[in-house]
Amino acid sequence: MSQKKQAASSARAGGITDGVIWEQLLVFFFPILFGAFFQQLYNTVDAVVVGRFTGSLELAAVGGSTGTIINLLFGFFIGLSSGATVIIAQFYGAGDKEMVSRSVHTAIALSIAGGAILSAIGFIFARTALEWMQTPDTVIDLAETYIKIYFIGMIPNLYYNICAAILRAVGDSKRPLYILIFSCLVNIVLDLVFVVVFRMSVQGVGIATILSQFISAVLITFCLMRTNECYRLKWSKVRFHKMLLIRIIQIGVPAGLQSVMYNIANIIIQSNVNLLGSNTMAAYTAYSKIDAVFWMIMNAFGVSVSTFAGQNFGAGKLDRVRKSMKICLGMALGASIGLSVILHFFGRYVYMLFTTDAQVIEIGMQILYFLTPIYFTYVTIEVISGTVRSMGFVFTPMIMTCGGVCVLRLLWLFIAVPQNRTITNILFSYPLSWVVTSVLFIIYYIYLNKTGKIEAAREHSLV
Repeated sequence: MSQKKQAASSARAGGITDGVIWEQLLVFFFPILFGAFFQQLYNTVDAVVVGRFTGSLELAAVGGSTGTIINLLFGFFIGLSSGATVIIAQFYGAGDKEMVSRSVHTAIALSIAGGAILSAIGFIFARTALEWMQTPDTVIDLAETYIKIYFIGMIPNLYYNICAAILRAVGDSKRPLYILIFSCLVNIVLDLVFVVVFRMSVQGVGIATILSQFISAVLITFCLMRTNECYRLKWSKVRFHKMLLIRIIQIGVPAGLQSVMYNIANIIIQSNVNLLGSNTMAAYTAYSKIDAVFWMIMNAFGVSVSTFAGQNFGAGKLDRVRKSMKICLGMALGASIGLSVILHFFGRYVYMLFTTDAQVIEIGMQILYFLTPIYFTYVTIEVISGTVRSMGFVFTPMIMTCGGVCVLRLLWLFIAVPQNRTITNILFSYPLSWVVTSVLFIIYYIYLNKTGKIEAAREHSLV
């Protein structure tokens, strides 16, 4: 690529392919983190409102099994759409406007079709999935109601997320954040109106969620249609471009399957937790909302390094790709240790947001004390996988994740847990799988660098 074209590409990307790496990573990181926080707040507010104004059964119904099922299907599509994000970032970094436009419209077509499919699957098989997860009889009817309402709104949900990913891929992480903040505030108000005023319980928080997600979809459409950049949305151009769709599938399906395997393992874990009773189920639901802070931070680092590395990979600046991975890894490690310390000392007060039941809080603190000290063992997986995916390496990371995280976790659940079915023994599957998979990713990244695979991938990429 010529120096002139590289300079133009850098200017469009807001300096992503040039400048101080750690500063640029943080410019991406904070809007993505706050965006993830407000997106998680959708379901967390649902849990807080029903937990405080109705009861522990309703709290268990909007989290626990329902959250795991939603994450299973939703996670596959988000993994699949990551293929589009990688391609858009690469083309944008390379300055190929036409291919950026085609990729954007293919991704949007995929979000609409995928949302319709997931809505149908989730609505039809909700009860079956809840029964398979051994959801208690006291909770299952409420859980079914909530999850069916949630899946009705899957199209605007997925559509917003793919549009937000498009904007982040081209360096704009602020507008998706502003939209999410607004729609989340709408969700909070509607939650309180439907539950506190109209006494609608789980039905109310479900309806509030899909209405606010629809608002976010409308607002982000306005952003994409008003821009004059190459990623502008024109509905007449929304269609599947065959070669791009194939490339999206090649990159996205392994990531989607990886997410599915993660969530299948989590479903098995949730099924084992359900056998310990409604109090433990409610405590684990509340913990999952606290634990989501860690996952939001790690995901924000992963998305930041993936976008940054993707554009620099497209521009042919491989040295910046390698440096960004190391810098991001150090920042993520520091953040995980800091969060572990904060949650260890102040977690009890956070639990009180969800419930006043002393027994539920004590079980929740047992979970928190066990897991938070080992958060740092997961960091390598997120940062390295985000980096290598941005360069098109997806199959081997999927195999490592499925083997290290999913298979190992399932072996522990089926072999060790039946011998001693306690909450800590069930959750030991997490640190066990994180440590093993982290080692595998470190070895793999060293292999890619030592053998020149990264340089070879750049020469044979679409850009």
